[in-house]
Amino acid sequence: MRARLRRAVAASGAAVLGAGLVLSAAAPAHAAAGCTVVYRVASQWPGGFTGDITITNTGDPVSSWRLEYDFPDGAQRVTQGWNGTYAQSGQHVTVTSASWNGSLGTNATANTGFNGSFGSANPVPTAFTLNGTACNETAQAPTVDITAPAANTRYAAPASIPITATAQAANGRTISKVEFYHDGILLTSDTSAPYAYTWTGVPSQSAAYHLQAIAYDSDGVKSPTADVPVFVDASTAPAIVVNPSTVTLSPGGTATVGVSLSKAPSASTSVSIARSAGSSAVSASPGTLTFSTGNWNTAQTVTVSATGAAEAGATATLTASATGYDPATVTARISGGTSEADARFTELYNDIKDPSNGYFSPEGVPYHSIETLIDEAPDHGHETTSEAFSYWLWLEAEHGRMTEDWAPFNAAWQTMEKYIIPSHADQPTNANYNAGSPATYAAEHPLPSQYPSQLDNSVAVGSDPLAGELRSTYGTPDIYGMHWLLDVDNTYGFGHCGDGTTRVAYINTFQRGPQESTFETVPQPSCDTFAFGGPNGYLDLFTGDQSYARQWKYTDAPDADARAVQAAYWALTWATEQGNASAVSASVANAAKMGDYLRYSFYDKYFKTPGCHSTSCTPGSGKNSSNELMSWYYAWGGAYDTSAGWAWRIGSSTSHFGYQNPMAAYVLSTVSALTPRSPTAKADWQASLTRQLEFYRWLQSSEGAIAGGATNSWNGDYETPPAGTPTFYDLAYVEAPVYHDPPSNRWFGMQTWSLERLAEYYYLTGNATAKAVLDKWVPWALANSTIGATSFSIPSDLSWTGAPATWNPSSPAANTGLHVSVTSHGQDLGVAGSFAKLLTYYAAKSGNTAAKTAAKGLLDAIWAYRDDKGVSVTETRADYNRMDDVYDPSTGQGIYIPPGWRGTMPNGDVIEPGVSFVDIRSFYKDDPDWPKVQAYLDGGPAPTFNYHRFWAQVDVATGYADFARLFPNG
Repeated sequence: MRARLRRAVAASGAAVLGAGLVLSAAAPAHAAAGCTVVYRVASQWPGGFTGDITITNTGDPVSSWRLEYDFPDGAQRVTQGWNGTYAQSGQHVTVTSASWNGSLGTNATANTGFNGSFGSANPVPTAFTLNGTACNETAQAPTVDITAPAANTRYAAPASIPITATAQAANGRTISKVEFYHDGILLTSDTSAPYAYTWTGVPSQSAAYHLQAIAYDSDGVKSPTADVPVFVDASTAPAIVVNPSTVTLSPGGTATVGVSLSKAPSASTSVSIARSAGSSAVSASPGTLTFSTGNWNTAQTVTVSATGAAEAGATATLTASATGYDPATVTARISGGTSEADARFTELYNDIKDPSNGYFSPEGVPYHSIETLIDEAPDHGHETTSEAFSYWLWLEAEHGRMTEDWAPFNAAWQTMEKYIIPSHADQPTNANYNAGSPATYAAEHPLPSQYPSQLDNSVAVGSDPLAGELRSTYGTPDIYGMHWLLDVDNTYGFGHCGDGTTRVAYINTFQRGPQESTFETVPQPSCDTFAFGGPNGYLDLFTGDQSYARQWKYTDAPDADARAVQAAYWALTWATEQGNASAVSASVANAAKMGDYLRYSFYDKYFKTPGCHSTSCTPGSGKNSSNELMSWYYAWGGAYDTSAGWAWRIGSSTSHFGYQNPMAAYVLSTVSALTPRSPTAKADWQASLTRQLEFYRWLQSSEGAIAGGATNSWNGDYETPPAGTPTFYDLAYVEAPVYHDPPSNRWFGMQTWSLERLAEYYYLTGNATAKAVLDKWVPWALANSTIGATSFSIPSDLSWTGAPATWNPSSPAANTGLHVSVTSHGQDLGVAGSFAKLLTYYAAKSGNTAAKTAAKGLLDAIWAYRDDKGVSVTETRADYNRMDDVYDPSTGQGIYIPPGWRGTMPNGDVIEPGVSFVDIRSFYKDDPDWPKVQAYLDGGPAPTFNYHRFWAQVDVATGYADFARLFPNG
C-alpha cells in the first residue's frame, strides 16, 4: 500500500444522515393547505442521534414555513439544527424556514435536520403541522402491526431477533411491501405475506433497540410506523470460538478451522464438531476436541473435508458444541460451478456489512480501514475518504444487481450526501462568490519549508465560466461535490467549526507542496474558527496574509466523484434490466448533478490558459482555461462569518493519468438519465472523453505501462518548463505529478485503478483507442505477474526513464524513449482485485483467453488470503520509522513548522518547531498496535500488520461479482 490521495487545499464542516422512515403519510391532498413530513433517525449512538426531516408542501405555494411537532419523551432535546431555525419548549419543537428555503411551491420539498440527545429511549414523533395545518393525514393509509417479538423482550448478544408483522390495506387496495427498520435504519423489505425478517448479530447496548415496520399499499401510500422496543444484553455465557467461520473447498478437497474456548473451563471439556445441516458430502475431523484449564484459549485444528462426489455450489453447516458453552457454526461451501464467484462476493459483502467487523461507524459511515493505526493517505484508520464512499456505492450496486434490493444503494448515496457532501449550512457564504475573480493567487512551492506562501493580489486570475450556469441550473450557489477527508470518530477533536465534540468532522492534511509526505502533514479543521492551532488557527502555516479571517474550505477528489458516477451508471443499468429503474432514479439524478460540478476539475487552478509560462500570462476567459482532463482536485471556500462578503473557488493545474475516468465521461455525455442538466455539460464531457483517451496514448511507455501526467503550472508558479520538455496540448510532461514522497507514478495500483475504468469503457463501446492501449498494457502487466493456485505476485513499485514525445494528435508517436521497470512485486489484495476486474472486462470484449485465465487465477489465489473479516495479507511497514522524525533541513524530512510558530492540537499536543508526526498525534500511543511500532522506533524489527482497508475489500468483492456476471460458465 502506498500514499495515494493527495489534496492541495483545506476543507471543513460536518453533516449527518442515515436511512429512515415515514412516520405517517397519505395520498396528496390538493387543498389550499396540505403537507407530508418524513422524519428519519439518520444515525444514533448512546445518548445522541441525528434527525433528518423532509417537508413536502402538497397545498398552495407558501413564502415561508413553520414546522411544529412534539417529542414523545421528555428527555429528547434538539442540540443543533441546520436548514432552519430550531426552538424547543418542553417537548414541543418549532422549526422556521431559513431565508433561502422558505418558498415552497405545490409539491415542492424542503429538507432540515438536527443533532439531538435523549435519555433511555428515542421514540419518533407521530404528529406534525406546517403553518398550523396537520400533516400526514392517515385516513386512507394502510396499517401495520409487529406481532413478534413482544415489547421489552430481552436477548443476549450477539442476538438473533426474528421480527414478524401483519399489514392491512384500506379501500380494496393491496399491500405492496413491508419495510423493517431498527431505530429508523432500514433492515430489509418484504413483498409478500407472511412479512418477516430475522435481524442477526445484534450487539448489546444499554438503551432499547426500537424495531419498526412500515407498510406500503398498491398506490404507494405509507402506513404509520409500528414500533416495538427490545433489549439486547451482553452475553455472560462462555462460548466456543471458530476461525474462520466460513470455508470453501473443492470436491475431494479440505480446509482447516481453528477451534478454541472464550473462557477457561473448570475441568477438561469435550467439544464435538459435526455436520448439522446441508450436504452430506461434507464432514469434520476429528469429531471431538478436548480442552483443559491450561489450553482452552489455544486453537485446535479441525479439518473440513468434501468427498469427490460433492456437488459444486453445495453448502453444509458444521456445529461445534459443548456443555455449558454457546455453540459456534462453520459454513462450508463446495467450489466450482457458475455461482462460485457470486457466492464469494456475497460472503465478502456480508463480512463488510457485518457490524461486528467494524467497517462502518455508528453513524453508518465507512471507515478507511477496520484498524486504527495506519498512515498512508488518511493518517488514521478511522478517518475516511470520498474514495471509500464511492467504493461503497459500487459495492451496493453489485448487491442490487444480485438481489434486486436497491434500498442499500440509495441509503449509501443519502449517507454520502449528508456526511461528506457539504450542506448549505457548511458552505454558507457561496452567494458572495465573484466568478470574475475566483481566488487570490498564491504560489505552490516544492518544499514544505517554503511555506506559508504569500497571497499576491497583483497576479491576474481568469474568470470562472461554470458558476453562473450551475447556479442558474440548480437554483443555489452551493457546490455539490464530496470533500475528500473526514475524521469519522473525531479522533483529533476539531469537531464541527471548532465545537470540539461533533463526530464525522471535515478535516484536511496535505497542503504544502509535492514533497510533503503523509508523515509531514499538520492536520487541520476544514472550518477554521481559530478555536485550535495558533492565534490564526492553522491558516498561517499555509498562506501568508496581512490578516486572517475565520473560514471554511473544502477539497474535492475528482477520481472519487467520477467513481460514484460510474457506480450509478451500473446501478441504473442493472436496475433497468430488472424493471426497477425508478428505484434508483433519485440517486442517478444526483450522480448526474455531481458530474455537472465535477467539470471544475477541468480547469487550471487560477483559470489561466494552457501553456501559461509566467504569472503575468493572459488570464483565461470563457472556457479557454479548461484542459478537458480530470485534474488532481478542485476546491472552494469562503468566510465563516455570513456577513462577510467573500468566497473563492480554484481548479488544479496538474492532471495525473491515474485520475482519468473515461467511463464517467462516456456516461455523462451519452446516457440520458446521467446527462447533467447544465446546457453545456454534455458537450464538455464529450470533449473530455476524447482528450482523456488521447492522454492515455500520449503517456503509454514503450513497454505498455502509463506514465505520470502533465501540468500547466511548472513548479507550482507558472514557470517556463526546461527546454525540450514534451507537451500535451501545451501542458508540460511531469514524471511524478502532484507528489514526490513517494513518487505518484510509482504505485502499480494507479495503473490498475485507471486502466480498469478504461477497460469498462472498452467493454461497453469497443472503442479502438481504448483497445489499442489495453492491447499493449495487458501483456506487459501479465509478463510481470506470477499467479499460482493459492498465491500470486504482481507489480508493486515502478520506476521510469525517458519521456514521451510531444503529442501529435494526427500521428501519435510510439514513445520509444519512455520506459518503465518493475522494481518490486507484492500481494496487495485490493490492487489484485482491481487488476482482475480490468482483465475480466478486457477479456469479455476482446476474447483474450490469457486475460480471462489470469483474472480467474487472481481471484482464486486471493481467496487463499481469506480471514474472518474479509481478505488480508501480512504487510511489513518499514516506513513507520518516520513517525518520530523531526524536521531535518539537510534532507527536508520531518514536519516543518516555521520558526516562532506555536499552537496546540485540540488534545493539548503542542505544535512547534522540532515536533514529529506522533508528537502532534499522541493519541496513537494509546492504540493497541502502538507497542510494536514503538519497539521498531527503539531499534527492533519493522512491524507487521494485517489491514482490512474498505476500498480493498470492495475491489476484491466486486472482482468476483463482475467475473461471475461476464463469465457465468466460469
